[in-house]
Amino acid sequence: MASARTTGTTVRPTGARPHVPHDPPRAIAWPARARDWAEIQERMLVPLYEAVYSRLEVGPATSVLGLGCRSGLALLLAAGRGAQVSGLEPQDELRELARGRRLRVGAGARPTTALPHSAYSLVTVFEQLPGSADPARVVAEAARLTLPGGHVVLAAWGPPERCESASVLDVARRMAGRTTARDPFELSPPGALEDLLAGAGLHPAGSGRVSCPFAYPDLDSAVRGLLSTGLYEAAAEFSGLPLVAKELEEALAPYLRPDGSVRMENLFRYLVAEQPR
Repeated sequence: MASARTTGTTVRPTGARPHVPHDPPRAIAWPARARDWAEIQERMLVPLYEAVYSRLEVGPATSVLGLGCRSGLALLLAAGRGAQVSGLEPQDELRELARGRRLRVGAGARPTTALPHSAYSLVTVFEQLPGSADPARVVAEAARLTLPGGHVVLAAWGPPERCESASVLDVARRMAGRTTARDPFELSPPGALEDLLAGAGLHPAGSGRVSCPFAYPDLDSAVRGLLSTGLYEAAAEFSGLPLVAKELEEALAPYLRPDGSVRMENLFRYLVAEQPR
């Protein structure tokens, strides 16, 4: 079982790594972006993780699989409640960080022999859906990995008008040109998450909204944390990482506080679905 101790504090870059030519020293390499997720951004979603685990009474009788678990903080919190935890993470650097936390994390989208179970009582999709090219496929895979009577949890951003980060996330869209950047709020409208369940054979079993403020000690940390989410990859490929970082700084200006810190209030939504027995 993994230790619940976190070392440092998701969307999961997928596909080929973008080539950003002639980056200046401040440009962030992929391993550094993975560390920024683990050390800066990941903790922003702790209220979401804890709300889900409390609602489903996660404990020693629970086997948890995190799809797109990134560096594994959500799994560590479940392990701290006594659950048996495993994860799947396609991004190499994030997966290695999770394994460095003594978590069982496989590569790709399907369990491997490195993982102890072929199906789980709880499958979480906390960070993978926002920006996903095929959310229905992700949900179908989560359902396939869930035991009869078990649960799947899907998470997405709340309504953009309830998320101060919406204007900052819009940088990703504006700077992606004609590439295939996804709208992170695509699954925010009422019923959008629920619409994904029918094709996967899952039944809705409750939902909730959780406040997840994004708070950073300074502007540089805010830019690094946001870039680590994977939501800006198409923009970085099209416009160049330095220009994207500059635009992010400008978009964050309204949320700067007198002490130099940055804070944005955000709302996330989660949906609990049940696998029929």
